[in-house]
Amino acid sequence: MKVVRRQWSVVSKSVLCFSLGAVLFALAAHAQQEAKVAKIGCLGFRSASDRSPGREAFKEEFRVLGHLEGKNIVIERRSAEGKLDRLPGLADELVRLKVDVIVAPSTPSALAAKNATKTIPIVFYDVSDPVAAGLVDSLPRPGGNITGITDIGAVLVGKRLELLKETMPKLSRVALLWNPQDAGSALQWKESQLAARELALQLYSMEVSRADKGS
Repeated sequence: MKVVRRQWSVVSKSVLCFSLGAVLFALAAHAQQEAKVAKIGCLGFRSASDRSPGREAFKEEFRVLGHLEGKNIVIERRSAEGKLDRLPGLADELVRLKVDVIVAPSTPSALAAKNATKTIPIVFYDVSDPVAAGLVDSLPRPGGNITGITDIGAVLVGKRLELLKETMPKLSRVALLWNPQDAGSALQWKESQLAARELALQLYSMEVSRADKGS
């Protein structure tokens, strides 16, 4: 697959343009081989009921581009419901279904998809550092059957704390919500600790592995 691009903004329609392009490229290649309905596998880590901006943007852009579920595409959705140990089995299930492309909207789901297949194209997004996570060889040359976008969250986390300190000079303590089950989130926590020490900030860890545990 081609280049993994850096992306600075939050998940939105514009952020997903590259991912959609990669998915549609895979579908176009499939269409040239066989005249049948294309099958997309979506491997989610979070709850299937989580209507994330990324998921909704994908659905909207597919409609705009004329790819209608049940008409010319079939979407096989699988969700681990926040349980990391379920991802490998769900990824294997999508491979057995012979989907034409796998969309992975998180670091854990992308890793599970990569471990499950070396041939089916994989498109990831909402991944903080695909190189550090072991998803790709490098950003310019990802290699293998995987591509996508990154928000480079681990790189920006120090800058966020710096801006927070500039905005509130007397700030001394900061609480950080992060998911220990997510490799990208864990990397951001590690980088946050380094940045906090440099800024003389006391950082508090608040681990949240599921949305319903945050209240």
